[in-house]
Amino acid sequence: MTTAGVRATARIGARADGRGGTALPVLEGEGPLALRRTRASGDEARVMLVGAMSGPLGGDRFAVEAEVGEGARLHVGSAAATIALPGQAKGEARYDVRLDVSGGGELRWLPEQLISAQGSDLYVSSRVELRSGARLVFREEQVLGRVGEQPGRLTSRLTVRLDGRPLLDQELSCGPGAPGGWDGPAGLGGHRALGQLVVVRPEFESEPPQARLLGEYAALMPLAGPAALVSALAPDALRLRRVLDEALRTLDR
Repeated sequence: MTTAGVRATARIGARADGRGGTALPVLEGEGPLALRRTRASGDEARVMLVGAMSGPLGGDRFAVEAEVGEGARLHVGSAAATIALPGQAKGEARYDVRLDVSGGGELRWLPEQLISAQGSDLYVSSRVELRSGARLVFREEQVLGRVGEQPGRLTSRLTVRLDGRPLLDQELSCGPGAPGGWDGPAGLGGHRALGQLVVVRPEFESEPPQARLLGEYAALMPLAGPAALVSALAPDALRLRRVLDEALRTLDR
C-alpha cells in the first residue's frame, strides 16, 4: 500500500448558545472537505459538507469529526453524493467519520449516498460516541457502481457506543476481493443499493420500537439499548432513500 494521496480533515463543534439556539464555535474544512453553515431551523444548527474536489481517490485519507455539546442540536448533510474513484495512486483510500454527542445533545447525520465506482478501493469507518440522554439519527447509504458499471471494493464499519458500551458494531465488505458470498442470497442478493438508519432516543429505553418488516428487503430492529436499527436493500439509490425516509418518519413520531 502506498502513502501517496490527499490528507484532509473537517471539524465541527456545536454548543448551546444560551439563547435557545446552537452556536458553531468550530467549523473548519481542509482541501476537498469544505463546510458551509446553512439556514438554521429553530434551535438546530445546520451544516452542509461540500466536496471541493473529486474523491476520495486511491491513497486518500479523509476524515470528518463532529462534537455536539449538552443542549446543542446539529444537522449535518452533504451537497452531493460522495464518489469513491480509483485515481492514479494505487492503494486503499480511507474515509473516517468520528462523532461525539453529549447528554442532552442531538445529532442528525444525513449525508447523501456514497458511490463505489469501478476500480476504487475504499474503507469507511464510522464511530459514534454517545452519552446518556443523547439523541442520534445516523443514515448511511451505499451504492455499488454507477449506472452500467461494476462496483469497486468497499468495506464499511459502523460502531455506535453509549457511555462506552456498544450499541452496534458491524462491518460489511463488498465488491472485487471481498469475502465470497457478499452478493449471494445470504448477502445482497443482487441488489446494488444498501443502507441503514440508526436512531437513538432516551424514550426508547421504556418504549422500544417493535421489530417489523418494512417492505420486502428492509427491517426495523430494536437494539439492546435505547436505539433502533433499520437495514435496507434496494435496486437503486432512489428506492433505498424512499424506504429509509419512511422508516425515519415512523421513528420520529
